Parts: sequence; C-alpha cells; structure tokens
Amino acid sequence: MAHSQPSRPTALIVEDEILIALDLERAMADLGYEVCGIAANDSRARALAMKDHPDVVLMDVCLSGGCEGIETGRWLREVCGTSVVFVTSQTDANTVQRIHEQVPGAPVVPKPFYGEKLAKALQSGATTA
Repeated sequence: MAHSQPSRPTALIVEDEILIALDLERAMADLGYEVCGIAANDSRARALAMKDHPDVVLMDVCLSGGCEGIETGRWLREVCGTSVVFVTSQTDANTVQRIHEQVPGAPVVPKPFYGEKLAKALQSGATTA
C-alpha cells in the first residue's frame, strides 16, 4: 500500500497585475504552498474560493473593475473561513485602518513585497475569524 504525502496548504492569489501575481505564486511555492488559482477581480475570487477552499488568500486592495479588495477579503473570511493576507501598495494609515476594521488581524504586506515579509505574515497573522 502506497503512502500518500501530506497535502500542502493552498493559497488563492487575488491580484489584477499578472506579473505581481506570478511573483506571488512563485513566492508561495517557495514557502511550501500550492496555489489553487489566480483571480483578477472580486467575482472570480469568490468563485475560486467557493470551489477550492484555500487555506489562505493573498488579497490586493485595488482590483480590476474598481472593486474594493478589502470587502472581498472580509467576505472570503466570513463566508469561506479562510485566512486573508493583504499584499498591497495602498499602505496609507486610512487604508490600513479600514483593513483592520473590516478584516481584524489580517496582516498587511506592502508592495513591493519581499519573501521574508510574506513568510512572517503567513506565520504570525494569517488567522481566521
């Protein structure tokens, strides 16, 4: 009887800039995650999360179509129970405050991100509600 290897944790990347999404995908693979999908907008993120049930979502604040990523992150945490890490260039105090009001405890990793910052955020703050 063959032994199956334990499955790797999964991640969904919600990012509308494809080069950044691909960098995040590589960084997550380096951290031992399997990326189950990349979404550029709110509706695709919700559909993939409902289908794949990722362990963590890397969420940009500004998405294509003008949708607010903070609301999408809140929905994904509440409905899917997934951890959310915001990876965004929108790190002004007002935006970070809105993130923490709507998705309490969610880490915020500034773009351009660095692997060690992402790893630390995943370890320390990627918790569900």
